[in-house]
Amino acid sequence: MISETLIKGQLLIAEPSIIGDSSFNRAVILLADHDKDGSVGFIINKPLKYTINDLIPDIESRLKIYNGGPVEQDNLYFIHNVPDLIPNSIEISNGIYWGGDFESTKELINSGKINKNNIRFFLGYTGWSESQLESEMNANSWIITSNSYKNKILGKSPAHFWKEQIIELGGDYLIWSNAPENPYLN
Repeated sequence: MISETLIKGQLLIAEPSIIGDSSFNRAVILLADHDKDGSVGFIINKPLKYTINDLIPDIESRLKIYNGGPVEQDNLYFIHNVPDLIPNSIEISNGIYWGGDFESTKELINSGKINKNNIRFFLGYTGWSESQLESEMNANSWIITSNSYKNKILGKSPAHFWKEQIIELGGDYLIWSNAPENPYLN
């Protein structure tokens, strides 16, 4: 369902017209925070070639790392759906949480109590200053929808997630669902 109002926990789907922007072309962003001062989100469908073990060797897991966005790409962030296990988590919405005690998180991953359906790691994030996201929406860069997956979104495969979202929108968007990622190479 397309929305006109920005609320944390919603999904921002890149309009098909965003071509040539490697960060945002076919991106689906979970809006983690939004207020009068700006917005923060994480691109949830752009895995990188790294695993958590590549970046933090004492975590014995092959969990993928995702490109969260172009801001602070030298910092690691995570969202999860297990606030009862990870202390100091901040609720985004719909049972999805941001951050928390990292030492506890490492222990939980190493003991197998957290898996890929519970947590997603990101290098960087997507950020907008005051009114910037609203301006991009007015320029038709983003489609805002509710997160119908709630906390199960972490288990969604990123491979065709943008396409699935475009198909759900239907109407004029359907033609874009089978278009090549870069139509200029067609």
